[in-house]
Amino acid sequence: MTIMDHSSDRDLHISESITLPAWELSEKFVRASGPGGQNVNKVSTAVQLRWNVTRSALPAAVKTRFKRLWKTRLTQEGDIIIDARSHRSQALNREAARKRLVEMIAKALLPPKRRIPTRPGRGAIERRIESKKRRSDLKSKRGRVKETD
Repeated sequence: MTIMDHSSDRDLHISESITLPAWELSEKFVRASGPGGQNVNKVSTAVQLRWNVTRSALPAAVKTRFKRLWKTRLTQEGDIIIDARSHRSQALNREAARKRLVEMIAKALLPPKRRIPTRPGRGAIERRIESKKRRSDLKSKRGRVKETD
């Protein structure tokens, strides 16, 4: 297991106005499972990218949306952990993890669409009432049969 110092790594550019500084990201390299022969047993190619949402330099509104969107993936401390192990190369796995994080943050950058409340049309209201009447009639016929003397 190798932990790298990322002061020399480049910052993560999300959009024209938003960039994550390299010091906010922490990467940990671990051995990947799966095919790869002896390479799997010797080289730590899988990447675990960790980023703390709460302590980041993102705008507050983006942080809130990010937390709401990805709440099931956040740790108790507010970290998001992205595991990339699909490639046999450490560099490719690192790029895949960073790309995934950028996509997640980009999704949180978009404000949700405002819901415009609508009302049902007259035809829909009439169809609903008619179906309720039919159902009521059907149920009223299910009662006990009255015996007439």
